[in-house]
Amino acid sequence: MNEIIKNVIFGKIVSYDKIIISRHVRPDGDAVGSTKGLAEILKASFPEKQIFVSNEDYAEYLAFLGGEDGVLPDEAYEGALVIVLDTASVDRISNSKIGLAAELIKIDHHIDIKPYGDVSWVEDWRSSLCEMIVDFYMTFSDSLTLTKEAALYLYTGMVTDSGRFKFSSVNGDTMRCAATLLDKGINVDWLFANLNLDDFDWLKFKAYAYKKMGVTENGVAYLVVDKKMQQKFDLSLEEASNSVSLLDSIKGSIIWVAFIENEDGTFRVRLRSRFVHVNPLAEKYDGGGHECACGAKLSGKSQIKAFLADADELIKTYKQQNEGWL
Repeated sequence: MNEIIKNVIFGKIVSYDKIIISRHVRPDGDAVGSTKGLAEILKASFPEKQIFVSNEDYAEYLAFLGGEDGVLPDEAYEGALVIVLDTASVDRISNSKIGLAAELIKIDHHIDIKPYGDVSWVEDWRSSLCEMIVDFYMTFSDSLTLTKEAALYLYTGMVTDSGRFKFSSVNGDTMRCAATLLDKGINVDWLFANLNLDDFDWLKFKAYAYKKMGVTENGVAYLVVDKKMQQKFDLSLEEASNSVSLLDSIKGSIIWVAFIENEDGTFRVRLRSRFVHVNPLAEKYDGGGHECACGAKLSGKSQIKAFLADADELIKTYKQQNEGWL
């Protein structure tokens, strides 16, 4: 079935002279890597076409990968094909003009709760959207050109969304796709230096966050990054959201969550787990995502207690019914 869809998508790409590629808001490495990677492949393969990457926000911590094309005028969408990558639902697309295009294609690796698009290719078992783009290239390698630059973008998305190839969604296909990219000679030392090196101010925030984190009775690790904490350490929304990664290595805590306060007093929830599936919990709180990596939304601080109680009950049940967790 997916081979048929891939052929349909390839046919659409061939038939359009103008293609606009977009992603989700508050982009991560997979969103940026997949959009820039696909755009670079298409530019190299079809130099006669107009290829744009257009979104309404950006990721400062991924600035080392270069910029995008910015917000395009309405007339740019006339007769254009829009391809939206790594975005589960329409409300999360970082481009409010997609409805002006002639057709829309969705390519995603999240659970398909809210389908959209004239054509949709979803593989929710994939470790990253970048892996799907590499698979697409490999399927049509006789007609597509993978440049070294495209390989760098796509490898960035693969390593960041797979937890440096540590997550359970990584399999042999993942590594074969990664090998295809590495064969292009990308500079992995330079890439990981940009991804891994921390500013001194971030290290000071980490030290403070470890003092403020908590663990529920059954092992849910959590951190509340309110506006006061964000101001104290001059955190961007990206930096505050990335604080969830500080909680991922606590023995006995197979669910961990960061609550990030927004300017309007609502909270963005970053929810992660090992072994136990947490996406139903995220969906209960106006969110969703992958089985072990999700997001949700809370209307205010008063909901945090209820969310933690639900998460604690989930982890309690899992530990009672399963063995082998750490």
